[in-house]
Amino acid sequence: MANEIMKMYPDDVMMYILTRIQVKSLLRLKCVSKTWCALINSSTFIHFHLNQTTTTKDELILFKRSFKEEPNKYQSTMSFLFDVDEQIDHEPIFPDLDVPYLTTTFACMFHRLLGPCNGLIVLTDSEFIVLFNPTTRNYRLLEPNNYICPFGFYQDNSGVGFGFDWIVNNYKVISVSEIIGDPPFYDFHFRKWKVDVYDLITDSWRDLDNINQQMPKMHWYACSEVFYKGAIHWIASDDAIFVVLCFDLSSEIFRSILMPDCCDYFDGKCYGLVLLNESLTLVCYPDPGNDPQPGKESTDVWLMKEYGINKTWVKKYSVRAHPIESPLVIWRDQVLFLQSQCGVLISCDLHSEEVKEYNNLQGFPRSLRIAVYKESLTPIPKRSELG
Repeated sequence: MANEIMKMYPDDVMMYILTRIQVKSLLRLKCVSKTWCALINSSTFIHFHLNQTTTTKDELILFKRSFKEEPNKYQSTMSFLFDVDEQIDHEPIFPDLDVPYLTTTFACMFHRLLGPCNGLIVLTDSEFIVLFNPTTRNYRLLEPNNYICPFGFYQDNSGVGFGFDWIVNNYKVISVSEIIGDPPFYDFHFRKWKVDVYDLITDSWRDLDNINQQMPKMHWYACSEVFYKGAIHWIASDDAIFVVLCFDLSSEIFRSILMPDCCDYFDGKCYGLVLLNESLTLVCYPDPGNDPQPGKESTDVWLMKEYGINKTWVKKYSVRAHPIESPLVIWRDQVLFLQSQCGVLISCDLHSEEVKEYNNLQGFPRSLRIAVYKESLTPIPKRSELG
């Protein structure tokens, strides 16, 4: 029957029809016939399905949180929270996914959720890095970086990033760390940057040896990394000046973008990077470690109108500050999601400043992560298929 349907239409028409179907339905259609399975698995179909014209109605919210199961043991899960309808549904639309491999210790607060990039995300902790397609549930544990820090030194992991190098058609994971002298054996003032790049094609890590040792220091925040215009961006500081540190995945060169002039080391703010109106966006919010000053604080949203030109930062929104741990993401160019200091998901409408708390969507404090996600058939090749 399936083959007869295929014969009724030209190949390009059949391709167009199938690309309009949601991934969960396509996965079922693969079981209909070998012909349909081969078509849906083909790189051409996956490319067209991924790059079809979509709207915000096609977006889902991927929500990750951790729960305390027993003393010093935690479990992390991911949920698809919002359906594609205009009416927001705060119940998961699919069963929760357990986060594979990541540690279940107190370090769950420092888990990263990077991406998505073509439907793939990267999950990390202090030890493991997992490449994951939440739609197909396929994942792969990346090969570990076998670097051993010399005796008398220790390695301080500063940042990690994930993106796609379109020139060589390759996914890359970037790990940035500092090698620091550890007293009493060596001088504590010795510091050296180390940058490692993982290539999916070769399934291996390599060390970049052309690193400027005057690079700014990266800061860890819940949304301090974003992949945009072929580069990974982090929050960093250099001599009490905050900057956006960028790493171009094709040239593998670092550069910096200055923040707005009002952002400095002593303004009592923390910073997050998100996307708004398809532009690089900076969220400046009160440092949760400081004493609150009701009525005197605000959360500001700065949009960069011309990418890479720091003088084009424009303050798009300024909303009343609420006691929060960090921002998470901006959804549909209007809703700013945040996490409270007690681990509850909050939304703030940037237009009306209406704030909502979702007490049924909470986790261990500081463990919440969110990504705006579009379903994808992007495969994760097995190691036998690499190289």
